[in-house]
Amino acid sequence: NIAVVDDGGNLVSFVRMDKAWLGSVDIAIKKAKTAVFFNMNTGALGQISQPGGSLYCIEHSNSGLITFPGGIPLRDPAGELIGAVGVSGSTVEHDHEVADCCVTKCC
Repeated sequence: NIAVVDDGGNLVSFVRMDKAWLGSVDIAIKKAKTAVFFNMNTGALGQISQPGGSLYCIEHSNSGLITFPGGIPLRDPAGELIGAVGVSGSTVEHDHEVADCCVTKCC
């Protein structure tokens, strides 16, 4: 599943992967929203939200965030935030790889 949100976190595009877990639909959207809300990769947010980290438990804010890889901000050629992509439905590593490919091909 691939979700794209604008710079306000509003869903603008979604593609569902055949036979993906139903729960991964929400995860893809939340990965994209998390990336745009904090202007960083979800994996990077996950690193600083671990126990003892400066943002520990942040995933409980904003109606639930996703703090593992697969969400990446989208930027225009000037580097300004224009949205984000979130991917879910495979392994975390593969989700991040697909999200990175989306960003590379689109921006």
